[in-house]
Amino acid sequence: MAEEAAKYPLNLPDTPFPMRGNLPQREPGWVAAWEEKKIYDRIMDARRDAQKFILHDGPPYANGNIHIGHATNKILKDIIVKLKDLEGYCAAYVPGWDCHGMPIEVQIEKMHGKNLPVAEMQSLCRAYAMEQSKIQMEGFKRLGVLGYWDNPYRTLNFKTEAQEVRALKKIMEKGYVYRGLKPVNWCFDCQSALAEAEVEYKDKESHVIDVAFPLMKGEEAKVEAAFGVKLEKPVATVIWTTTPWTIPANQALNMHPELEYVLVDVGERLFILGADLAEESLKRYGLEGKVLAKAMGEKLGGLVFRHPMAELHPFYDRRSPVFLADYVESGAGTGIVHSAPAYGSDDFVSCKKNGFTNEEILTPVMGDGIYAEDFPLFGGLNIWKAAEKILDALRVTGNLMASGRMVHSYMHCWRHKTPLIYRATSQWFVRMDEPTEDTKGVLNTPAQPKTLRQAALEGVRATKFTPSWGINRLYAMIENRPDWCISRQRNWGVPLPFFLHKATGELHPRTFEIMDQVADMIEKGGIEAWSRAKTTDFLTEEEASQYDKSTDILDVWFDSGSTHYTVMRGSHEKELKWPADLYLEGSDQHRGWFHSSLLIGTMLDGRPPYDGLLTHGFCVDEKGMKMSKSVGNVVAPSTVNEKFGADILRLWVASTDYTAELRLGNTILKRVVESYRRVRNTLRFLLANTSDFDPKTDAVPMEEMLELDRWAVAYAADFQKKVLAEYDEYRFHNVSGMLQSFAATDLGGFYLDVLKDRLYTTAPKSLARRSAQTALWHVTSGFLRLIAPILSFTAEEAFAVFSPNASETIFTETFWTYPEVPGAEALLAKWEVIRNARAEMQKAIEAEREAGRVGSSLQAEGVVRASGEAYEALKSLGDELRFVMIMSKVELEEAAEGLSVEVKASSEKKCERCWHYVPGVGTDAEHPGLCPRCRTNLFGSGEVRRMA
Repeated sequence: MAEEAAKYPLNLPDTPFPMRGNLPQREPGWVAAWEEKKIYDRIMDARRDAQKFILHDGPPYANGNIHIGHATNKILKDIIVKLKDLEGYCAAYVPGWDCHGMPIEVQIEKMHGKNLPVAEMQSLCRAYAMEQSKIQMEGFKRLGVLGYWDNPYRTLNFKTEAQEVRALKKIMEKGYVYRGLKPVNWCFDCQSALAEAEVEYKDKESHVIDVAFPLMKGEEAKVEAAFGVKLEKPVATVIWTTTPWTIPANQALNMHPELEYVLVDVGERLFILGADLAEESLKRYGLEGKVLAKAMGEKLGGLVFRHPMAELHPFYDRRSPVFLADYVESGAGTGIVHSAPAYGSDDFVSCKKNGFTNEEILTPVMGDGIYAEDFPLFGGLNIWKAAEKILDALRVTGNLMASGRMVHSYMHCWRHKTPLIYRATSQWFVRMDEPTEDTKGVLNTPAQPKTLRQAALEGVRATKFTPSWGINRLYAMIENRPDWCISRQRNWGVPLPFFLHKATGELHPRTFEIMDQVADMIEKGGIEAWSRAKTTDFLTEEEASQYDKSTDILDVWFDSGSTHYTVMRGSHEKELKWPADLYLEGSDQHRGWFHSSLLIGTMLDGRPPYDGLLTHGFCVDEKGMKMSKSVGNVVAPSTVNEKFGADILRLWVASTDYTAELRLGNTILKRVVESYRRVRNTLRFLLANTSDFDPKTDAVPMEEMLELDRWAVAYAADFQKKVLAEYDEYRFHNVSGMLQSFAATDLGGFYLDVLKDRLYTTAPKSLARRSAQTALWHVTSGFLRLIAPILSFTAEEAFAVFSPNASETIFTETFWTYPEVPGAEALLAKWEVIRNARAEMQKAIEAEREAGRVGSSLQAEGVVRASGEAYEALKSLGDELRFVMIMSKVELEEAAEGLSVEVKASSEKKCERCWHYVPGVGTDAEHPGLCPRCRTNLFGSGEVRRMA
């Protein structure tokens, strides 16, 4: 065989681009090479004067190794950034980390114990966050993500911390910040307020109780007037609650003005109950009753009842007035709601609306979930464990009407997975609506022309959302959210650098001036500088005795939410721009980073800090189940990298519709690997068959190229337009499918399949071969750039083989500019007809092959009967129709209508070089194994091709 190959050589392709990618072994080398050659700097140098496109990185939290959600997020970002670079933009990517906040502080407490000195805690937190961000950085680099890794942003950078204080000052100057007593989400383990984004819901078993509140003496006449009856027995009303621990803090009752209530005789007492709920309530109590009268809730407002534990201790011998409230529901319970204003948002609003002062609101629950030591009957008890004792007290007074347990959805801390409560504490808030009296104080800040809620909702409407349904989610969250509690009672975070008057609680009159001083101090020494500072560093000795230095820190969502100010227009203003073109995060960030960034941006600038928002779903296993270590279905990025390679993970991300859940598992990964192999095999063919082609000397002018090659250039150019349109709409799963189909079907299944004969058998420097190589060179140039945002390592490897004298990275290139093909539209239409006819012939050949009558398609002869445009298109190919069909002989006949084909085995001899079965094999004594075409290609002037 070796002698025959040497005697009758083919133009066999060769390339150093291997068939097997060995991605796990070879990708780390590319990462190292990118770093060593400072490739990202070269990309930015190449785009220095270009228009900027900025995808601002939402900072992952610097805690723990990267997981598959991190990988998905960073790969999506990297695809977009590389896409925009290839489009010619300067798409600078500055990766960042969120470095303050509770999780890191909790981790340090686990490692080093609680109650550490503040200075030691902050030092340990800073070191830990730096270490964790470096670990995550290596994980992101391994995924092929390019960016300013040697100059990222971290919210713990001194300048960033200082800029955050300056941002807070600007917001306060506009009058958005106030201090007030309000119920906030409170975690006993964190011992701090939590943001809405830090709350998750899961099932909890709770006590459910019905409690009777006796009518206060002297209120009988009001009841008689409301119901129009004469009272002859004591009266009570009954509430239903799942939070027995709030009963000791009860200060009011709520009824709905538009609900109907009934006065029911149950024997020794008369009960007031919601009309629709009375029958079911009495069943729970094991009582029978007779309805004496009915009244609308609006007539019962102002009634006063007595606390159900009044007989047990003078502290509880207090009034519980009825306030009318629209939030009372009639679907469950009794139609009456008990109100403990310190422990419910609606309760708080209702009581404040009806004249309660902050000082009058009872707040017996401490930050650790324990009732204050001096709290009568229950002091020193944990609120969850106090339930039985509270029930016993109610039994003693005869006011516990029913008790039981139920499982219901309840808010929990996302860190500790423990139940939360609403707890009224003095906190710093950002107001969403009209200024309140609490906010005017000494700063005398002006009200804004629009409320924050109004302005933020306008910003939502002005934002482009991908997917489009995101607008409804963010809009609803802004529309319904309460005021934002921005203060936390912890140590590791940017301070609220305030001095509060010991008697009045008011801010120092020079607060803004002091904030500037603190910002300058932090810029030099970090937040630790504030912790070390003394009150006398800012105030006179006399003032210092009158003011307390605040120890509160800012909500960590304020850290990340202000990076458009602290980073985009702060630490990295040269690299970035404001506003960002795009923010991209998981769908949970509608209530997290998107949300806080929107509010801070609106307060600072009157608009969002972004023009567009893109959200992706969560990663789940192949069955759609949440990934969990305990279940054993977690897929770690490092595992995929080590087994398959990061390009496989990148291709999975790009192939999956990220707007829904992203499913991942071994079966799915194996399918992705197969898709990758098809793309790689096509790349190898392209590289091998252009390995001896120099476009400067070997390119064939468009007008001299064979028609099929001109079609290929026109088709690839049209294909690129369609792919870029999908890319620009961030529909990467469509892009991925199109690229794979182009490689496997349009190229591998058609063009390259037809081309093999011409590439291998015609003279090496013939017009026929150089025409094909010219087309392949354009196709490869375009295809490599199209796959580069997704298959970054593979594209870089292939580009180094394809353009060894070009730049050292494909990412300084731009998308390929194809030469114009005259009559491209007509050409594309014509060859679409030809491809359809070829598909019919391939089906017929396959049927003959399955029947055992032919082997390869070259062993077959065929007849095509066609009509109309199909006939004309096929006729134009002349004898070269057989090359398109990859058959040894094809006859064309005109039909009246439609298209049909016939196939049979050839009776001719097979050429040992081109494997065609044609007349003339064996007629040349010197070369008996060759067909006439191979003889002329090897020893003569070469065959002439004009179409295919």
